[in-house]
Amino acid sequence: MCKQQLLYVIASVIFYTSIPLPYINGLEFQKVAYFAPALGLMIGGSLGLFDATINCLGIPVLTRSALIVIVWIAITGGLHLDGAMDTADGLAVGDPERRLQVMADSATGAFGAMAAVAILLLKTAALVDISENRYLLLMAACGWGRWGQQVAICRYPYLKPTGKGAFHKQAIRSYTDLLPSLFLLIGLSGLVWLINPQNLFLSIGMLLWGCAIALLTAAWFNYKLGGHTGDTYGAVVEWTEALFLCVMTVLGNG
Repeated sequence: MCKQQLLYVIASVIFYTSIPLPYINGLEFQKVAYFAPALGLMIGGSLGLFDATINCLGIPVLTRSALIVIVWIAITGGLHLDGAMDTADGLAVGDPERRLQVMADSATGAFGAMAAVAILLLKTAALVDISENRYLLLMAACGWGRWGQQVAICRYPYLKPTGKGAFHKQAIRSYTDLLPSLFLLIGLSGLVWLINPQNLFLSIGMLLWGCAIALLTAAWFNYKLGGHTGDTYGAVVEWTEALFLCVMTVLGNG
């Protein structure tokens, strides 16, 4: 990895997480979205390591799963969850002309709170029901969620002339920019099969369902709003992660 790419990765960590890193001169944030899925795999791997550690302490699966979701929020600083909450508040407004205005309001409404509760419950419940391959599925969930964000950036218009998500368009300019992360996620699915050939069904399911959920989630928010904003990018990440884990409850137990 060249120095410039390393700087992009560091910028991605600073932008998308709450991990404290020292200040570095010359950081550029215009391409952080390009590295988001790779960062997602690192976040998922960290969560998997945390899960294995507290499992060795004998912590029951329900408590363990809840702790994973809490650490998940802590690592990301609630960035994507906040976007999902703002998006839910905006979609609850009947007047399409006011939706963006409501989403820009920092105050959380009832629908935003309900969306957050739903996402956290789905993730926790799904993790409770997944007894095997948990670390791999956490990595895949975080990776596909951020690939869905890339799809939303590439495929659909940005609804604001300015905003915290507008510069992502500079990172994902065409469908070819989606391919490196897609190949990375395909590689993760292949790794699942290489680790255990009996996991072939799981490997294929991770790839097909991850791709489908990411694409459909990005498309659904575009259908509802006529485009995307920084908040809906976060909503795509959160809902893709949650729905992916829910589907994996069927496939992830061998």
